Amino acid sequence: MVLGLNVVLVGILVAVGVTSHSLGVLAEGVDYLADAVGIGIALLAIWLAGRPPTPSRPHGYSKATAWAALVNSSWLLSLTLLVSAAAIDRLVSGTRAVHGLPVLIVSSIAALVMFAGAVILGGDEDDYDHGGNLNVRAVLLDTAADAAAAAAVAITGAVILATHGNYWLDPTVALAVSAIIAYHAIKLLRRVVLTLRTHAPE
Repeated sequence: MVLGLNVVLVGILVAVGVTSHSLGVLAEGVDYLADAVGIGIALLAIWLAGRPPTPSRPHGYSKATAWAALVNSSWLLSLTLLVSAAAIDRLVSGTRAVHGLPVLIVSSIAALVMFAGAVILGGDEDDYDHGGNLNVRAVLLDTAADAAAAAAVAITGAVILATHGNYWLDPTVALAVSAIIAYHAIKLLRRVVLTLRTHAPE
């Protein structure tokens, strides 16, 4: 369900981001595209973890979900670095005019959709073992961060619309949200690495 929500939002956000000149909205669109890939990896890993052991793999695929969490958190960290670089470039070179109304509308919708996705994933997290929890938590973290980021971009759009200016807020919010997401992604990466070191080999 969350995968479907991400796919639907990608096209809308990219289109609105381009037409409104908003880096924040474009970052949302790129992030949701990465999320769709990440959720697909997570679903594959959960399926692998549920397969029974075989003579060649006596432990089954016990680390599949942890490896998926590693891929997802690494991908998320890389994405935040790219968005941060683009935001800094806009702040240094000057921010062009941003259309506040479409930014406000589409980001508000995205925030509500991603919040619903986080609630769905939060309910599913307890259904898996420790490795699965790490995997689902990676996707849950990303989805919750998306909701927060979309809300921040929506507020930025409202300020730009009300003041007919302050366009620098758009890359500034994108940079701030990226820093917060990167911090949590690094924390998750450390937990995943610890899990991969301590669990039995596949």
